[in-house]
Amino acid sequence: MTDLSKMRQEYTSKGLEIEDLDENPFKQFEIWFNNALDAKLIEPNAFTLSTVGLNLKPSQRTVLLKMYDNTGFRFFSNYNSKKSLQIEENPYVSAHFAWLGLERQVRIEGSIKKISKGESLKYFLSRPRGSQIGAWVSHQSQVVNSRTILETKFDEMRKKFAKGEVPFPSFWGGYEIVPTYFEFWQGGLNRLHDRFVYEIKNNTWEIYRLEP
Repeated sequence: MTDLSKMRQEYTSKGLEIEDLDENPFKQFEIWFNNALDAKLIEPNAFTLSTVGLNLKPSQRTVLLKMYDNTGFRFFSNYNSKKSLQIEENPYVSAHFAWLGLERQVRIEGSIKKISKGESLKYFLSRPRGSQIGAWVSHQSQVVNSRTILETKFDEMRKKFAKGEVPFPSFWGGYEIVPTYFEFWQGGLNRLHDRFVYEIKNNTWEIYRLEP
């Protein structure tokens, strides 16, 4: 067994108090997200998405946040992927942002739904052409024998769509996570981390502290 018990990182932030938090969790997320941007962290919009299908076996993967507002958080995917099939079976997910360079984490729980085809099309048209073609090439989560097969398919699609715009694939689009729960985590000395939860109750966000 590899022993990692001596790996240790002490957190040195000044800590977090409830008075430091905005009463609106979406606003608080925006503040921390902008802090991550200012700190030039690598892909601060990357988050771990957890899904659970009918077999009750959780799956996780990293996806990229592409839009958010006071309603929810949006990302895009192949609708035939494993994550999408699990979402069809169970429309409740968890999202986890790890901004460890700032000694911070944010956890979000809520329901998930597809966004409209028009909204997905608008984003698809904003993507680089290579990414548009890639959406046609990848049968996400399916077994493939080699990378060469993918590259060959990409070349075929590039030639097929050489003239004009890349068409919008019907099997691809966006999802929106609609939160009912936020947790903001700030690392603390002696592992006494600060954790604050926003939970929706009677259409109002209640805020409370958790033990570390």
